Amino acid sequence: MFGSVLTAMVTPFNDKLEIDYPAAAILARYLVENGTEGIVVAGTTGESPNLTGEEKLNLFTTVKEAVGDTCKVIAGVGTYSTRESVELAEKVSNQLDGIMAVVPYYSKPSQEGLYEHFKAIAAATDLPVMLYNIPGRTVINLLPSTVAKLAGISNIVCIKEAAGSMDQVSELKKELSSTFAIYSGDDSLTLPMLSLGGAGIVSVASHLIGTQMQKMVAAFKAGDMEKALKWHLLLFPIFKGMFVATNPVPVKYLLNEVGIKAGGYRLPIVGPTQTEQASLKELLTNIRNLPEEV
Repeated sequence: MFGSVLTAMVTPFNDKLEIDYPAAAILARYLVENGTEGIVVAGTTGESPNLTGEEKLNLFTTVKEAVGDTCKVIAGVGTYSTRESVELAEKVSNQLDGIMAVVPYYSKPSQEGLYEHFKAIAAATDLPVMLYNIPGRTVINLLPSTVAKLAGISNIVCIKEAAGSMDQVSELKKELSSTFAIYSGDDSLTLPMLSLGGAGIVSVASHLIGTQMQKMVAAFKAGDMEKALKWHLLLFPIFKGMFVATNPVPVKYLLNEVGIKAGGYRLPIVGPTQTEQASLKELLTNIRNLPEEV
């Protein structure tokens, strides 16, 4: 439904740390030209906790107008508050292609609470819903049994799974129908999750290596496992290196370095240290030296 390589897009800011909407439009078009089939707006990488509801809605519209029908646009509406998430989901334009809702953070709800939370969000829209499980940030793990229960709701169609457990991915595949899509939320686990029946990746690294990631996925889907593995091993240091600091610090720094306006960060996020900058500049050299083919 959304493609194989999706990008969790950063939110560009200007010098006053206001959203730079023209830069967001330029970035969105750049992503489409470089391997991205779907853009997730106002997710973790987009610094969603530091954006207002009005800013998110304006950003959704800006990105969709920029890419039109050339790319799917998924709106990040999830917050720690069910009421706020529902209100935002209700306001998302039906011109968009879907919404994404993260496990509510800080509250530490039960699995039944998670079910009711996502059920309420799904009921607020006719758009397809992507669940987002990232227990490293939310503390609570959305269990496969709960995902299977949520999959019974007609417009909940996929999950961005970032628990980092291949056992959990296996459980999801066992519990869910083949039509329910499982996306990796970790760049380095793209190929392992594809091998377990995953649909693709919601990526951070695709800001800079989207074309190469498409080639890795295409090789896998064509049955060329040797080539897919070569791409994975070549890109693996980049996948890991782009998380030398808290996401989205490295990717924004790298985008600025290559001349794509991403701007700074809203507190409590701050820029990379001198040591981290040196590491990222070395990583950028590796990115620029990537081959066309493997």
